[in-house]
Amino acid sequence: MFKEKVAVITGGAHGIGKCIAEEFRKQGACVEVIDIREGDHFVGDIGKKEVLDKFADTVIRKHGHVDFLINNALPLMKGLHSCTYEEFQYAMAVGVTAPFYLAKVFAPCFSAGSCIINISSSRDRMSQPETESYTAAKGGIAALTHALAVSFSGKVRVNSVSPGWIDTEYTVYEGADACQHPAGRVGNPLDIANMVLFLCSDKAGFITGENICIDGGMTRQMIYHGDYGWMLEHRTENRND
Repeated sequence: MFKEKVAVITGGAHGIGKCIAEEFRKQGACVEVIDIREGDHFVGDIGKKEVLDKFADTVIRKHGHVDFLINNALPLMKGLHSCTYEEFQYAMAVGVTAPFYLAKVFAPCFSAGSCIINISSSRDRMSQPETESYTAAKGGIAALTHALAVSFSGKVRVNSVSPGWIDTEYTVYEGADACQHPAGRVGNPLDIANMVLFLCSDKAGFITGENICIDGGMTRQMIYHGDYGWMLEHRTENRND
């Protein structure tokens, strides 16, 4: 399906990104990965403009065009009481600025029928305490998706995928961890990779600007204390900061 297509994946050396890269390769695509981890790929920090410029130049010189850009790299997750100004800015650089900038520098090189897929998170619509940097970045990339879809109208389709609980070790959970998901299980990277490849295929040719949540139904389940066995245990933490 994707024979000789060029797929660029940020954060593609582990977890969901690695699974996406592997699935593209199985379909015959040429995959270019950038990741901060060491390995047989372009190693670099996408929070730095000079790294993005060097990576993009490498891809363009090697292939001359790009068919798919998958913005997957994880931003820093720190919260209100622990995240510094600089750390918050860095989370934005990785989670929002880098996807925007790669879309910008690859813009002249996107082939006909090309796609951008941004990996957001179900945290773009719900939160836990002390996750502000990550949540803000994921909300930002979800909004960036529909803005880019309009700007690239007629040339590049742009969509985002928002994973819920995805266990990158493919652990099979039982009991409450599984049952709290309406789908009856915790997700795994293939759940996300399958959607990414679908969105990049011709079968999704009329889909652009969308954010598709893949979370086993968790964000659709209403929870009230004391209802259907749900119980909230309230804990008060003492803070000295």
